[in-house]
Amino acid sequence: MTAKTIHLRLGLLACAISLFLIFFAIPYWVSSPSNVGKVVLSPLFWPYTISALTGLVGILLFIEWWRTPPTDERINEPSDDTRTAMLRLLGMAVIMVLTMMLLPVLGMVWTCMLSFISTAFLVRTRHPVTAVICAVVIPLLLYVFFAHVAGVAIPQGDFVRLP
Repeated sequence: MTAKTIHLRLGLLACAISLFLIFFAIPYWVSSPSNVGKVVLSPLFWPYTISALTGLVGILLFIEWWRTPPTDERINEPSDDTRTAMLRLLGMAVIMVLTMMLLPVLGMVWTCMLSFISTAFLVRTRHPVTAVICAVVIPLLLYVFFAHVAGVAIPQGDFVRLP
């Protein structure tokens, strides 16, 4: 499969999923009270935001498909390295189980940092420094937003408490 074909298929799939979520799934399956004080606390806000961003990514992939000249270079061909794939799958399962076990002990912010870092190195990221920076900064920024701006309690751990 060529990169051009992958861009087209992923773009169309992302747009279709986004439209399904926006016009069917969210209106029928997500309920929201009418007296929500802050828009970011509404149960509808984040599903619509993620759906819109998914649609935007789909449109950008479609534009990339349209701009990319056709080539014969094939990518993502199946490999015979089943053992490595199974080890990574097992590693991901271990990370998920450890995440669930560490949440009550370390709290959400610290556990998310560790999960992000371990997942990034499990999939052998090409940008390890960026992954570590994002693993630290994103959970902290989300904590600051939800705990101090939106007023939502974020689960804290037994050892380190954030202000």
